[in-house]
Amino acid sequence: MYVAFYGFDDHPFLMTPDARLFYASSVHSRAQAHLIYGLEQREGFVIITGEVGAGKTTLIERLCAQLDPTSFAVARIMTTQVSGDDLLRLVADGFGVPSDGNKAQLLRGITDMLRGGEQVGRRHVLIVDEAQALPMPALEELRMLSNITEGGRALLQVVLLGQPQLRRTMASPDLDQLRQRVLASFHLGGLSREETHAYVEHRLRAVGWTGNPAWHADALDIVHRFSGGIPRRINRLCSRVLLGAALEQSREITAEMVETTARELEGDLSGGLAPGTVQGAGGTLGGVDHALMTGRVNGASAVETQRMAELANRIEALEQMSARRERVFNRLMDLFAGGGRLP
Repeated sequence: MYVAFYGFDDHPFLMTPDARLFYASSVHSRAQAHLIYGLEQREGFVIITGEVGAGKTTLIERLCAQLDPTSFAVARIMTTQVSGDDLLRLVADGFGVPSDGNKAQLLRGITDMLRGGEQVGRRHVLIVDEAQALPMPALEELRMLSNITEGGRALLQVVLLGQPQLRRTMASPDLDQLRQRVLASFHLGGLSREETHAYVEHRLRAVGWTGNPAWHADALDIVHRFSGGIPRRINRLCSRVLLGAALEQSREITAEMVETTARELEGDLSGGLAPGTVQGAGGTLGGVDHALMTGRVNGASAVETQRMAELANRIEALEQMSARRERVFNRLMDLFAGGGRLP
């Protein structure tokens, strides 16, 4: 909806990774440098970790797009809790090797494939996503695959992508031999406040944005505060902000609009409860004792008075949020009744 209203060529904040919209932040540039350095060594492991949505997959897709397919054979596998033998079958499938038969046959097929690539000057790179889910036996199988050599040269390089738990797994004493084969390791953190500003504007310009809608600087500060600089969280929040702004036919994005939308998202993801709200047998609402709402005003202490004021502000904010949602809902109903196009 907002794409047509603001005249964009495409969606700027899709949740799925899109290498076309890659933003070379300082952290992503350093991560890419680690990947390139690791590949240049032609052996061992490269490890990239980061929170969910930090941009690991986008980073890898960009790297793969830059590799010459005549010089590199790349297999990408997504793992969950798989056994060592199942992992070998996934590796075989990824490189186009028959995955039936017993373990010895699997290893023979993979080895022949790797040596065949070496003979024609084609290197093999295995990328394992969600590697934090791999059990120890599966990681050990990867280490054994990295032992396959020809003429003193390793025939397989492995890139492990995972959430922060992968770093804790790698610290296990049982994986000492694998750690010795790690050539480069990098953790993707969130974007800084300044880079969050630049990231949002970069994504918008990539789809034809020329200033409509205008984003206030403090609105982008709020985007950073609520997203922690994690790209997927930024995308989710900005997409919802643009949708709400388009439905209200606004040509500006203000800090108030972003904060309201961010709190709506938090409420949606927490099952409808506002952040910090607890409802239970004690009758607590938003962390304020229910008794303060039911008449203990005369003679209230300064602390109680302050808490009542905070509660009143919170109720007012909820009422404003509810009114905004009602306006958006009514606008959606009008839109659908009118054929589904924004003016």
